[in-house]
Amino acid sequence: MYAKTPLLVAATLVLPFASALPLEDSTKPACRYLPVDAGWPSPRQWSAFNQSISGRLIVGKPLAESCHGDSFAASTCAPIREQYNLTDPYFPDPVNVMSPLFLRDSCSPYTDPSAPCTLGNLASYAVNVSRAEDVKAAVKFVKEKNIRLTIKNTGHDYLGRSTGKGSLALWTHNLKEISFTNYTSPQYTGPAIKIGAGVQAFEAYGAAYERGFRLTGGYCPTVGLAGGWVSGGGTGALASLYGLGADNTLEFEVVTTEGKQLVTSPTKNSDLFWALNGGGGGTYAVVISQTIKLHADGPVAGAELSFSNTGDDKAYWAAVEAWQKQLLVFDTIRGLNTFWGFTDKLFELYFSTLPDAEEAAIAAAFSPFIDTLKKLGVKYTYRTTSNPTYYEHFAQYTPGLPYGEYTTNNLLGGRLISRSAVRDNLPKLMAAFRNITTKNPTHPFRVNGIANNVTHARVGNTPSSNSVLPQWRDSLYWLNMDVYFDLDGPISVVDNLQKELNVNQDMLKALTPGGGSYVNEATYDNPAWKVDYWGANYAKLLAVKQKYDPSFSLYGPASVGSDHWKSDAEGRLCKA
Repeated sequence: MYAKTPLLVAATLVLPFASALPLEDSTKPACRYLPVDAGWPSPRQWSAFNQSISGRLIVGKPLAESCHGDSFAASTCAPIREQYNLTDPYFPDPVNVMSPLFLRDSCSPYTDPSAPCTLGNLASYAVNVSRAEDVKAAVKFVKEKNIRLTIKNTGHDYLGRSTGKGSLALWTHNLKEISFTNYTSPQYTGPAIKIGAGVQAFEAYGAAYERGFRLTGGYCPTVGLAGGWVSGGGTGALASLYGLGADNTLEFEVVTTEGKQLVTSPTKNSDLFWALNGGGGGTYAVVISQTIKLHADGPVAGAELSFSNTGDDKAYWAAVEAWQKQLLVFDTIRGLNTFWGFTDKLFELYFSTLPDAEEAAIAAAFSPFIDTLKKLGVKYTYRTTSNPTYYEHFAQYTPGLPYGEYTTNNLLGGRLISRSAVRDNLPKLMAAFRNITTKNPTHPFRVNGIANNVTHARVGNTPSSNSVLPQWRDSLYWLNMDVYFDLDGPISVVDNLQKELNVNQDMLKALTPGGGSYVNEATYDNPAWKVDYWGANYAKLLAVKQKYDPSFSLYGPASVGSDHWKSDAEGRLCKA
């Protein structure tokens, strides 16, 4: 198994240095250096930088390095091969990410030991960030040496924001501090939790539970809450009661690419606070910590449901359509959340959440839909539950805690589905669902939905409170499409599925004019990314970026200001 704690580079160690090649004609756009360029930092310079950060520099290595070449070791390669599609090996690693689309096949544990093993898009080095001073030193170094900067926390990354060839990664995963406070501000007075940027959902949930609280967070227990999750908006099972993650932030502690350490809140650096809550991760500043509202814990009712297509297509799809209509009813029940998905063969309600309610309440809410299934003659399995706390509810519906049973061999994309789309355009929406789930029998797509009412009236804030895409407030649910593939197959399969995913997104766009997407589960190569991911907020978000990151050092595909850069044929990041 790959070492859980990567080996730190000793300050006196001679670091790997590729043979230098000259840059292209200097009259062309300026590019960040790669290790093959003459301007790349020398081993002595890397060692000096390592000394300045107390030996926290780490050499980037592919996860499957021990499966190839002179590094081959069957005893360590076999466990990597077995766990390569799980989340477990990625978040304790300083440079590797969970997306095969960005890992490519640069170093796969499934290829022959003689096959090439390179870093590919991964960072060349990483800083094991333990304090704000580490970030300050790193942003100064990359500017002086003209190299690319990336941020990597857990490695949950569908847009490629945590990867970058020849980059220095700020690895924030070990910022694990958790503290509790009674927070006081003009906007909020009450209990709060302060978490380091590396704190994952399961850690925050558990800590809050022990104190008698609950907080908003993601479905996946290993996602980092203070980084890309909240900066993308942040949806989860409690959103229909408390709002999105971005609706619950009280303040951030950040370091800018100018080396300034700032606290941001509605009253301090408020423009940056606004942007960090919904305007995209890794874009404006480097988050060190986040302070979040806590909510009193209590009973939580739940439900799970499934039904299959047993050969009666008409009845099955009538049931799926009835579910869409039922969501409009659920939308009126304060706090009720549903997380569900379907193919052309199976519908599953993974779990439903109704906080501060007993089992009878959720059973009453579901009763009309159960009656519909009976009338349609659709066989189903169904149960309701009750737990005394949110964490116990979450644990019941999330097998395999603390990490869960999530895998990495999939692609995601989707569209926010408005209430009006379901009310007024349901037949066409259903036709699109049938098309998406049936047209590729070799790699079938699944449609998933997360239904929360996050209107301003429900949440209790205003459109100016944060930079969450306004279309979230009009949405009945967030729809994502996922498709799975074999990690030992050719990368061309992944590329073709990515193209099909964008085609499917376009199909849904036509049915949801003026809509948008949840950037954390979107496609990196959507040509309409400015409109779909940032909408009316884009110009203001760009102004905030220009103010706090004037060098545009923070880059990610489809992120605000990303068209300032382009990649050349060798993978250098060059000014557009």
